[in-house]
Amino acid sequence: MIWFDLVTPKSVMFFRPFIDGIKARGKTVLVTAREGQGYKEVVDLLNLYKIDFVNRGYFGGANLGDKLKASIHRQLALMEYIEKCSITKLICLCSVDANRVAFGLGIPIVNFYDIPLSDHTANFRKALPQARLTLPLSTKAFRPYMVPQSIFERFSLESEQIFSYNFLDVVAWLNDFEPDIDFFNDFLKTRELDVSKKTIVVREEEFKASYVGKKYPVLYEGLELIKQNMDVNIVLIPRYEAQPLKKLFPFATVIEEKMVIQHLLAFADLFIGGGGTLNSEACYFGTPVISTRSFISHYDKLLIDAGLMEKADTPEELLEKTQQIISVRRDPRPLFDTMSFDIDSIIEEILR
Repeated sequence: MIWFDLVTPKSVMFFRPFIDGIKARGKTVLVTAREGQGYKEVVDLLNLYKIDFVNRGYFGGANLGDKLKASIHRQLALMEYIEKCSITKLICLCSVDANRVAFGLGIPIVNFYDIPLSDHTANFRKALPQARLTLPLSTKAFRPYMVPQSIFERFSLESEQIFSYNFLDVVAWLNDFEPDIDFFNDFLKTRELDVSKKTIVVREEEFKASYVGKKYPVLYEGLELIKQNMDVNIVLIPRYEAQPLKKLFPFATVIEEKMVIQHLLAFADLFIGGGGTLNSEACYFGTPVISTRSFISHYDKLLIDAGLMEKADTPEELLEKTQQIISVRRDPRPLFDTMSFDIDSIIEEILR
């Protein structure tokens, strides 16, 4: 039995084709997940895409002590469940709890990771906590091509344990996705938004994550400036609870239900994102993108260098860039046409 531990929205999207491909090879798959107060996005996505899963543990929130307590409890819950299963391999995006349980039970670990460092120019001391707690435990580790192998080797991995793939992670689930303009228009109409206005879709940074740790003002103050200076539709995709955003931005439309958000990313006039995955998705569609992330990862730099994404570091800069590039579509083909999504060879290496 192959075990997938999916604890972030991205892990659900990324591993969907891998789960299907492994099942098609006659293998049995177990998917575990977690949720928590104010954090249901993973479970909602699993239900949306009809992926069977077992829920074990909960999200610890923003506080480090609460995170540690939740992690300890989840590791125990996972261990008690997993040791009753005939698991032959763990596959995940560097899930800390699953890595610890698999390592303790002698289960081979296959880790995928595209952000081992919080800055593309940083040294080893800038390694993210997840990378430090998981990559050294890997039996095999997979990296996207823009992250240098030398970085993975710093985590005590031998070169023969490290495998690269020639695509940005979002290609795994977007390569056969067809965006629907009717979905986008229906979304605007059902929320009584003015279809004649330009639409900006927005996503917060993962401020409760251990590698961010706080809210940075650029996005929040920048949205106030945009509202004061531009007559546009603003649609917010919550990262955590929806209600705080509704109170903070009464002028915006806050999405509360789970939907195939990629249709909105594809046809928005601008996407402003504090994270990585939705930024990359919007770039894939050629939508103009402004990153308000508090750091620049290797794949962020790839998108910026390709002219597909801008970076704003102050509220004023966010307003200025918004006014400059809204509705200015980008051509993603020069970058994404160089990539190849060869899932079969990756699955073969995973199972080998």
